[in-house]
Parts: sequence; structure tokens; C-alpha cells
Amino acid sequence: MQAWQTCDLLSNDTQAMDQLQDFLRQRREAHEPVEDLNTFAPELHRLFVAAEREALSHELSRFDLDVPAVEIDGERYHRVLRCATTSTRAVGPVRVTRSLYRPPQGGRAVCPLELHAGLIEGSWTPLAAQQATWGVAHVTPQEGEALFGLLGNMTPSQSTLDRLPKALHVHWEAQRPRFEATLRHQEEIPSEAVTLAVSLDGVMAPMKDGQRHAKRPQARTQGKAPSGPAGYQEVGGATVSYYDRSGERLCTRRMARMPESNKATLKRQLTAAVMGALIQRPDVRVVKVADGAPDHWSYLGETLPFGIEVLDFYHATEHLGAALGAAYGAGTPPYQARLETLRAVLRDDPQGVEKVLGALSRLRTRDPRRQVIHKALMYFREHRHRMRDADLRAHNLPMGSGVVEAAGKTLVSQRLKRSGMRWRTAGGQAILTFRALCQSMRFERAWSLLGETYKRSVTLPRKVIALSKWR
Repeated sequence: MQAWQTCDLLSNDTQAMDQLQDFLRQRREAHEPVEDLNTFAPELHRLFVAAEREALSHELSRFDLDVPAVEIDGERYHRVLRCATTSTRAVGPVRVTRSLYRPPQGGRAVCPLELHAGLIEGSWTPLAAQQATWGVAHVTPQEGEALFGLLGNMTPSQSTLDRLPKALHVHWEAQRPRFEATLRHQEEIPSEAVTLAVSLDGVMAPMKDGQRHAKRPQARTQGKAPSGPAGYQEVGGATVSYYDRSGERLCTRRMARMPESNKATLKRQLTAAVMGALIQRPDVRVVKVADGAPDHWSYLGETLPFGIEVLDFYHATEHLGAALGAAYGAGTPPYQARLETLRAVLRDDPQGVEKVLGALSRLRTRDPRRQVIHKALMYFREHRHRMRDADLRAHNLPMGSGVVEAAGKTLVSQRLKRSGMRWRTAGGQAILTFRALCQSMRFERAWSLLGETYKRSVTLPRKVIALSKWR
């Protein structure tokens, strides 16, 4: 008969609990306040953490089993080793003894304790990994190491915090479409939402493999003037936002992908998000908002369902300002007065875009050699059907792409463009994925889905009777 046994802890099961109880008893019996609160509080915290670590260690040990063979997902594994290991908890490291098993044909050994408890990457308890991942999504691993050290619970190193999100992202990406569909299914679109605004944009980020030294010589050999930051590539960003009848934004889902040809993955994500929303709420009005990039509009206009197309008002006024600057001199009083007038016309007049086109045509006639004026005129002609700003304002519809541009700043730039940073695709995407989930208020539910991928079914072979159970 085989025995299914729990492992022994390497520490005294009651020592930390006893110390905490003694400490609290002494304070209850004391008649005076503590001499120094700054000394008392850290000691109290340390004792509680030690007691919590002790209790968790005891429970973690119950997940181990020590028998000659087990079955994992229907395949038999044989015991090869029993040893101690350290797992990272939210309250610090804990050592337990566990058994390792390997299939008869050889291969990587596995640990039933880790699989049944759902330990992350073999050593992190789910809560500890969740806290560490959330932290690194917001601050650098170096800052995360300092932060956790200050909190006084777990103390992961900078290198450990750097590796964790990359490993987790492999699991997430393997099942990302299913995870994202599940998240959409779990969410309810606000009942007061009447408008769905979808936006697509990009922001340049520093890349380790951005060919920074080759770009400028390559541009010169092609007869082009080198421009833009060398070694930077475009990170794609997208948002799906909901608005009520008064035009107030209710919530926004954000997503971002590291540089990729034609933003292919990001566009698939965005399409799935929009289609999923329309299945749940086919009554919402779709508004597509972006700058003038042709690639953005070929996707928004041709791939997504029918909706109102809106050119970002502020990008339009930038082109208008450039043309007026060429005609009047940027910053001069005539320039300022004319820009203010035409901005108001474009924004408030139902025939605003036609009047601005007329003004630009007159400027080009007066200065036919000004390429900036010609470029602005062509820009307004190409997008005239997307510049019905007065009508948008009358119906409380979004007229700017500020939401997606803000996402580019807070989601991408604030984390990926700090001093001295350069990224590879895998590392940057790991940060962007979890950071986007945080900013979309999805991190908790997403973590539940991700954590399940670390669990597997471990059972005893037939004719083996367990003398004690997992509990």
C-alpha cells in the first residue's frame, strides 16, 4: 500500500505564533503606552508577518505528496527526488520540502506541490506574483525592489522582478484571444452608454533592436534627409470608450502592442473588442476617431463596422496653423487672429470645413509656391467628410483623439521612455500587456484567468490508496 503524505516544515510550526501571542499579551498587560511608536510598529508588523508566513507554510506543505508515482493529466510520472525549496510569498520567502517526478521516457521533472497549489513559475505564490507583476507594470524593477523592501514583506530582487512579467506574458499570449473574449463576456457595458468611440494611434519608443546606427546612413543613401529619433520604432495603441447622452466618458479599455508590421495584432484585438461590444449592445452608435494617418483610416473605415468617422480636431488645427504660419508668419498678430477665427469656424459652424477650405484656397492662390499651404489644403480636402465638428458637438459626440493620445502617454511613454531605457519586443510587450490591463480595470479578473494556467491535475495511480488527503 502506498502512502500519500504531507511534507514536514523545516521550521518550528508554532514558534512564530507563540512569539506573536507573547508580544500581544505583554502589551495587553502593560499600563503605559509604548516608549517609541516608530520602534513598536515595525516590530509588531514583523511578528504578524512571521506568524502569517508560518501559517501559510503549513498550508502549502499540505499540497505535497510523497509516493513512488503520480499521474499528471493522465500521464504517469515517477519520483526522482525529494528536497527543500523556497517559495516567494506576499509575506516573504518560505522553505518547504517537496517531491519531484519525471516521466519514464525522461524529460523535465515536475513538482505536484507546485502544480496543485498553482505556484507561479515554480516559486511564487499567486498573491505574491500578482503583487509583483502589478508593481513592475507601474515602476521599474529597481524601484520595485526598493518599494517591496520598504514595505517589509517579501523582498524580491531587481532581476527576479525583471524576469517575472516576461515569463507570465508567455502564458498570457498563448491564450490571449480566449482570455480577452472571457474578459469581454464578464463585463457589462454601462446601461447609460449610447456611443462607442474607437481610436487607433502610435507612439515612438526606444528599441534595443531598432537599428539606430543603420537608419540614418540608410536614409542618406536613399537620398532622404535623416529625421526622427534613430533607434525608435512605433508602438501601437488603441482605445474603446463609452459615452453617455451628455457626452461624458464612462469608461475606456486600453491596449498596446510593441512595434509590428501594419499593427496587425493590435488591429485584431481592436476588431474583436468592437465586435464583442456590438454583440452585447447593438444599439450603441459607433464613432471612429483618429488623426490623418492613411493606415489608421484604411483599417477604421474598411475593417470595422459602419460608424461616424471623425478626424481629430486638434490635428486638423495643427495643419491649419502650419498653413497660416507660412502665410502670415507663425506667432505674429495676424497669424494669431486668423487662426483663432478659423478654429472657431471649423468647430462651431455647420459649414466650417467648407469655409476653411475656401480660406486655404485663397491663401494658395496668393502664395502658390508655399508647399505647406498646398499640403494643408490637400489634407482638408481628403478628410472633409470627417470634419463635421459642429454637428458632433450638437449631438455630444467625441471630436478629438485625446483619449488614445493620453493612453499613449500614460500607457507607453511614462513606462517605456524613461531615461536610458531601450526595449526588446518581448520585454516591452510584457509590461504593456499588464499595464494595459491595470489601466482598463481588468487586472484582477485577468489574473484569475492567468493563474489557472499554472494548475494541472495531479492524481494517484490506480490501486494506490491515500492515507491523507490534500485539504
